[in-house]
Amino acid sequence: MSLTQRRVGLGVLVGAAFALLLSPSNAGQLNGFSKHNAVARYAPDLPANRAVAPPVSDAGSTAAPANPAPTTSAGGGPGTPSPSASASGPVKQPQFTSTGALRRTGSDAVALTFDDGPDPVNTPLILDLLKQEGVKATFCLVGFRARDNPDLVRRIVAEGHTLCNHSWQHLLDLAKRPPAEIAQDLEHTNEVIRAAVPDAKIPYFRAPGGNFTKDLVRAAKQLGMTSIYWQVDPRDWEHKKEESATAHVDRLVHDIKRDTKPGAIVLSHDNKQPTTIEAYKILLPWLKQHFQLEPLPA
Repeated sequence: MSLTQRRVGLGVLVGAAFALLLSPSNAGQLNGFSKHNAVARYAPDLPANRAVAPPVSDAGSTAAPANPAPTTSAGGGPGTPSPSASASGPVKQPQFTSTGALRRTGSDAVALTFDDGPDPVNTPLILDLLKQEGVKATFCLVGFRARDNPDLVRRIVAEGHTLCNHSWQHLLDLAKRPPAEIAQDLEHTNEVIRAAVPDAKIPYFRAPGGNFTKDLVRAAKQLGMTSIYWQVDPRDWEHKKEESATAHVDRLVHDIKRDTKPGAIVLSHDNKQPTTIEAYKILLPWLKQHFQLEPLPA
């Protein structure tokens, strides 16, 4: 074989080696892991039974995670994490929102809260249920309704429930009002509550719609009130199109059982929500069986 032929043959071999080394199937192996592993390394999948807690905006609203995975008890019912979830530890939401409003009780106790009353029809019914089950709750009162129903304010306090200021007339943009107007709104609401129950403790404030800002939380604090948000919101006020009363009750029961965990603050409404009362006829015995129910401390 001539020298020229040997050089050509060597060149062919070297070229083939480089082609093999740089082929798509092997290029990813140069750094010790394949392209698939590179993706997994920088974007690991969460276990199927772990859901990331939704972020909280300065307005206090939550963004639900995409396709949240449900958790079930060993018997298939809602309300208890699966064994695999318990083994790795539940993913808990922070105790406070980014604005400084309380969203969890700070203990394993679950707190039931009822907004927008007192309602002359429905508030007595939920009070009757709570008394029957021996459960204390927190009532977030709207000022003009407290003014119009002082006997119900007195009954709420007399039966050991905790009071919460829910503003004078439930303005969803209250946080955007001038500071003097906000202060007057909160002070006037406290005044009418105390007109019914002199020296009543009003340790909490909840913004209408949960629309908190840091300034609104600060304004409530200046009046001695801790701002409270929630962790469980079944949207009992939302009656979907063509949803029967029975279906609405079933949805509330299902969602509260599914979402309530130790330490949760649960949001519900007693004002003009008779289906909420029906739901709690089912929920109260179940909640008592699974959780320690306590009002937010006064």
